[in-house]
Amino acid sequence: MAHYERRLPHWDLVEHPLFVTFRLHNSLPTSRVFPPSRLSSGKAFVAMDQLLDNAVSGPLYLRMPEVAALIIASIRDGERRFRRYQLHSFAVMPNHVHLLVTPHVAATQWLGPLKGFTAHEANRVLGRTGQPFWQDESYDHLVRSDIEFDRNTDYIETNPVKAGLVAAPEDWPWSSAH
Repeated sequence: MAHYERRLPHWDLVEHPLFVTFRLHNSLPTSRVFPPSRLSSGKAFVAMDQLLDNAVSGPLYLRMPEVAALIIASIRDGERRFRRYQLHSFAVMPNHVHLLVTPHVAATQWLGPLKGFTAHEANRVLGRTGQPFWQDESYDHLVRSDIEFDRNTDYIETNPVKAGLVAAPEDWPWSSAH
């Protein structure tokens, strides 16, 4: 198992479920208040996710149906066409993406290409050139048990409900619950 750190710690384990979140570049409010350092990493993640869910400004490109659809098509291609991972659940939110996958290859061979390709294609759709689309780092968490796997699936698929976007998980067209 490879472990490395940039600003966040990262785990690169093949054939083990992984919960991953990545967000649009500059999607967190500049005036945000960081959670206290005494919070666990899980609670700090939830606090940051709530900031993303409640965002009314900043880039919200993923709420555009054409952009969301290309992100989902690329996520599905990673599993079906390229066989880089097994996809368990996903949600494309207005400014971030949640995935639960079991990678078959190292993250540099699936997450990097996924973010790179979708950034290029989304920028093309948006008529943008030379501008970052995704934030460099992603949040990843090794799933350590079946209970945690189920909890992460529920978290991902109910995220649009908790964010006030829909009444039921299956109503969000950009998720595996749909």
